[in-house]
Amino acid sequence: MEKLLVSDLLKFTFLSGISISPDGRFLGYVVHKMDSEENKYISNIWIYDMKDGKNFQLTSFGQESNFIWLDNETLLFPGVRNEKDKKRKENGEIFTSFYKIKVNGGEATKAFEVPYIVRRIKKLDNDRFILLAMYDRRIPDFSKIDEKEKQEVLKKLKEEKDYEVLDEIPFWFNGVGFTNKKRERLYIYFQKENKLEPITDELTSVSHFDISKDKKSILYISNRYSDKMEIRSDLNIYYFEGKRFETLTHKEPFNYIYAYFLGDSIIFAGTDMKKFGINENPKFYMLNPLTKDVKLLTPNFDLSVWNSVGSDVRYGSSINAKVDGKYLYFITTEWNSSYLNRIDENGKIEKLTKKGGSIDGFDVKEGKIFFIGLKDYKLQELYKLDLNEEEKQITTFNEWVITKKHISKPERFTFLAGDGTELEGWIIKPINFDASKKYPAILDIHGGPKTVYGEVFFHEMQVWANEGYVVMFTNPRGSDGRGSKFADIRGKYGRIDYDDLMKFVEEVLRRYPFVDENRLGVTGGSYGGFMTNWIIGHTDKFKAAVSQRSIANWISKFGTTDIGYYFVEDQHAATPWSDFEKLWWHSPMKYADRVKTPTLFIHSDEDYRCWLAEGIQMFTSLKYFGIDSKLVIFKGENHNLSRGGKPKHRIRRLQEITSWFNKYLR
Repeated sequence: MEKLLVSDLLKFTFLSGISISPDGRFLGYVVHKMDSEENKYISNIWIYDMKDGKNFQLTSFGQESNFIWLDNETLLFPGVRNEKDKKRKENGEIFTSFYKIKVNGGEATKAFEVPYIVRRIKKLDNDRFILLAMYDRRIPDFSKIDEKEKQEVLKKLKEEKDYEVLDEIPFWFNGVGFTNKKRERLYIYFQKENKLEPITDELTSVSHFDISKDKKSILYISNRYSDKMEIRSDLNIYYFEGKRFETLTHKEPFNYIYAYFLGDSIIFAGTDMKKFGINENPKFYMLNPLTKDVKLLTPNFDLSVWNSVGSDVRYGSSINAKVDGKYLYFITTEWNSSYLNRIDENGKIEKLTKKGGSIDGFDVKEGKIFFIGLKDYKLQELYKLDLNEEEKQITTFNEWVITKKHISKPERFTFLAGDGTELEGWIIKPINFDASKKYPAILDIHGGPKTVYGEVFFHEMQVWANEGYVVMFTNPRGSDGRGSKFADIRGKYGRIDYDDLMKFVEEVLRRYPFVDENRLGVTGGSYGGFMTNWIIGHTDKFKAAVSQRSIANWISKFGTTDIGYYFVEDQHAATPWSDFEKLWWHSPMKYADRVKTPTLFIHSDEDYRCWLAEGIQMFTSLKYFGIDSKLVIFKGENHNLSRGGKPKHRIRRLQEITSWFNKYLR
């Protein structure tokens, strides 16, 4: 067996976009790999033929990151494949070209083009498509103007690149950039006429849509705003006949997660946020579109309906809910794992997967289920779920990691918090472990805070185990998977969660005498970065720290980040005007004069979730007080650096962290 290296990340395969063909014979999915020389990701469509059980690569252009099925043997995907279109893109022209390709091979041919950046597309019939596209009021429909006008617009847009004019909040969004007066807008595209017709208006942003089985209407979730986006959404239906809209929601604030047609009714998941705020778990409801009567299906349901199990070996996106037959299939996170479930119109829920791990995406057709999973401490593979609940692995893209590399599996234990609440935690022993030796240890704190750690492959943790470290991680109060009350730490940041983390470290030291209490490190990103900043201001237990994409000052976060103005108020029940002192009390920067721990700060200059100013403030504070510290800024990266950053940047990040710990703990 070989040592697992930081650079092995470059060899991993990531899977996403799983989708079954209309006739149920083929399974399409996207395979992503890293190109370290070009410092980018290579994405291609693969096919699994259920008839002969074979997997094969369909495309090879390296840009096919998503697709839909046009018919039983034809796929449609976005791409830029000819030199003319590449030059248009380079010149700043906005458009999305779609290509189609047969499953049995052959060259992809251009199907059509629309003058917007398309986020999602669904086929309505042989002529019409429903698009969710990014609308920017500054940019005209290029298909409706001549070449001279187009060049004039492009010239003006280039001149405007030096300016951003803002008149609403939020005005930027992590991973997207500046979003002022930009909206995710619904359109109908008529292929034969090459005509695009908007459904929603210029100020409405759509987050989700579903097409009725009879193809007569669209169900969609939206939020309309002009100056300030409120945390609420509306459920609407659009009828093609007569181009008629109908709002299905009440006037009180409600957060819709998703909604689907189920039989003659509509099933949706959502919450009024009254008891636990924006992090409150949703419930399922059934709505009659004719009478607008709403029935609560799951009064006692208290789980998130998405996968929040953390890992750094994913890339791309997949669905987390779908209707098939008389059921809505959906994902939940429970304790340390995510599972696939289904619910019927009466609210009966069945858990379809029993084994722990992570469901990273799935598709179902006439009861036939396939999913992308992190199972048995392997990296992502495709699985088939049989009716007897057995999970059959059908790919081996990443099998080499398990068979050739040293992997140390986590050891789980439970312990009691100070108030008697049962908590769970893990340690990962170093490779070639010797119980007679003392080892340095790293406490790794997850983001969120409403996410979880579980028993899935985590590259950075395995690298540290291969470097001779014990890795410690836990799910303190604030984490997902155990209901809204457990996750609710509003007004308690740095208190109950800090106590849980410190209790966990004490428990590790008590249970495992080979952990050297004089060589402890701590790290985390996002909320984990906040907690790292908080910890070093409240204890000298740790001899080195690495704070990633962190929060230092809740007052500055309120006024600068994409979610700041509503997240801070919700999570602290305070604004800079209503309770300035409370926000400052919960800010790690307040305690920077107490810090003795050498700290590395890692931040990205396009991180609008935890803006660069947060890292700079904490770094400056520590330098001011003479603490050994360093700030590494990654240009062109955002909040998702560790999960979806450029390959070389992800390698450099982990090298910087590991070197910092080696300097102080080895």
